[in-house]
Amino acid sequence: MMTTNEEIFRILIEEGFSNGIVSVFDTYSSPDFVEHQYGFNPPDVEGVKKAIISLHDAFPDFSLKIEDLITEGDKVWGRMTGRGTHKRQFGPLPPTGKTFEITVIDIMRFKDGKLIEHWGVPDRLALLEQLGMKPPPKMIMKIISLLRK
Repeated sequence: MMTTNEEIFRILIEEGFSNGIVSVFDTYSSPDFVEHQYGFNPPDVEGVKKAIISLHDAFPDFSLKIEDLITEGDKVWGRMTGRGTHKRQFGPLPPTGKTFEITVIDIMRFKDGKLIEHWGVPDRLALLEQLGMKPPPKMIMKIISLLRK
């Protein structure tokens, strides 16, 4: 019996992103897979695996809980809650020991039972704010003024 797109989505989120078992991306991704999430480099399966390893290194207890799933055609959309504790260096950010809880939206497109595209949208501003890394007030005002135009 063939695994459905929704089942593959769950495997990639729960085993791959949440538990850090990156080999599931080798199993369920097409050789033509493209990653669209900002900051994943290279934008392919290796970039996804690298990002997940880095995430679990900085946040060893990182988890994603699927809250909602919508399947439409060849795409599965999910809303998750991401949680973790900042224990080690995360990019330029030294460990804070703080916990976070953010919303994450993931969209995965499938072809012939394989993941071919992924868009991930974590609430990065909420993450940085909960880790105590707020942007300076002048920068916030500049962003607000740009949004009003």
